[in-house]
Amino acid sequence: MARRVVVALLAPVAWTPPGIDPTRWRTALAEDVVDLLATLNEVETAVAVTAGDRWLADAVVWPDMAVHEVAAPTVNAVFAALAAADGGGRTGYDQAAVVAADAPDVPGLTLGKLLRPLTSRPVAVAPVEGSGPGLLGVAARLPVPEWLPPVDLDTAVPADVRDGAPHPGDVAVTAGWRRLRGPADLGTLDPAFEGWEATRALLSGQAG
Repeated sequence: MARRVVVALLAPVAWTPPGIDPTRWRTALAEDVVDLLATLNEVETAVAVTAGDRWLADAVVWPDMAVHEVAAPTVNAVFAALAAADGGGRTGYDQAAVVAADAPDVPGLTLGKLLRPLTSRPVAVAPVEGSGPGLLGVAARLPVPEWLPPVDLDTAVPADVRDGAPHPGDVAVTAGWRRLRGPADLGTLDPAFEGWEATRALLSGQAG
C-alpha cells in the first residue's frame, strides 16, 4: 500500500469576520482542519508553517503530528520540505497532499478524493467552490514532477497547473469545497453539518 501524507498549510488567512479577533479566527480555522485530518484513515498527517507561525502549529497539532517549517506558505515549499526531511531525497512517502487551512468543515471524503487519482495520474487538484480563483488543495506523487509550476492556493486555478503538464490529462481535477474567504462563504456554513467545532464556537460567541 502506498504511504501517503496530508499536510495542512497553516498560511495567513485572507479575511476575518467583523468583530472577531484575527488571531483567534485563524487559530479556530486551523484547529478544525487539523482535527479533521486526525480522523482520516490510511494516511499520515502533518502541518506546515513558516518559522514565524510556529506558535500556531504548536497550538493546534495533535500528539505525534509532524510539523514542517517552510520558507514560504506555498504548496511548492511544502513539497520541498517533505523532500528535505529525508536529506534531499525521498521522504518515504509515495504520495502527498497539501490542503488549505481555512476550510474548517471540509469532509474527509473530499480530501480522500484528492488523493485517489494518484494511482493513475501524477498530480491532482481540488478547486474552491464559489466565486473567485483558488484551490482547496494539491496532491502529487513523490518525488514531485519537475513540471509542476508554482502553486498559490489563493490565486491558482486547475488550468494553471495543467498548463505546466506535458499532457492535460496528467492533472486530475477532483471534488471541490468552500474556503472561508469572505462573507458569502461564511453564509454557506451549515449548522447541521458535523465538525468545525472551534469555528462554530467562535462565531456563536461561546469560545473562551
